[in-house]
Amino acid sequence: MKTSVFNTIVIIGALIVGYVIYEYTLPKYIKDGGPLIIALIALLIILISVVVERLLSLKKANGKESLPTFLKKVQNAVNIGDIDGAISLCDKQRGSCANVIRAGLERYKTLVDEGDIKGQKEMMESIQASIEEASMLEVPLLERNLPMMSTIASIGTMWGLLGTVIGMIRAFAALARTGAPDAVQLALGISEALVNTAGGLLSGIGGIIAYNFFVTKIDNFTYMIDEASYAIVQTLVSRKPSKK
Repeated sequence: MKTSVFNTIVIIGALIVGYVIYEYTLPKYIKDGGPLIIALIALLIILISVVVERLLSLKKANGKESLPTFLKKVQNAVNIGDIDGAISLCDKQRGSCANVIRAGLERYKTLVDEGDIKGQKEMMESIQASIEEASMLEVPLLERNLPMMSTIASIGTMWGLLGTVIGMIRAFAALARTGAPDAVQLALGISEALVNTAGGLLSGIGGIIAYNFFVTKIDNFTYMIDEASYAIVQTLVSRKPSKK
């Protein structure tokens, strides 16, 4: 719900800002690209907004401390059997990685407190199931708005191509007139085609770069979570907890 509201506000705001920029700030040679430029400007504004939102979200998902430092502290606490201390570290750290690890630690603590310890295999499966369930909740939050970036990359290119075609139609229409060609209309048509081509390529290239950057960053982040979770699970199941 929050995502759809954010996206709606960004799209409407981008169109309004795009119109204002087109009408009052752009030089004439760019305005010659026609009204389609408004949509291209809006796409760039939406892309910038989504990039900023993703950067802030990933920073929040990372937590307060750097992940390597946090993971080292948690691993040390688990090694000495201080499960409550490890959970406390996760509460202080916050973020996606901390939430996933905390789910595994909480499950282990529950098994120990209830005395429901059948064997290493069963314990590992139970803890791993809790971690996977927590990961399924966190990963969609990390990947939110990535489809919008890829959509902008596609739409921006196609929209620019539409402007190019319209501009070339105007240019050829000027050439097709009887007598001397209309030089003004010919120049406007070519200008419209080139400006829209440039705008479409700019939004398309920007969208592709942003999408690939965040996909790589999220893949690395989730890989780190998986590695850390696996290491902690191995440490937990190798311990011999005493039943309370």
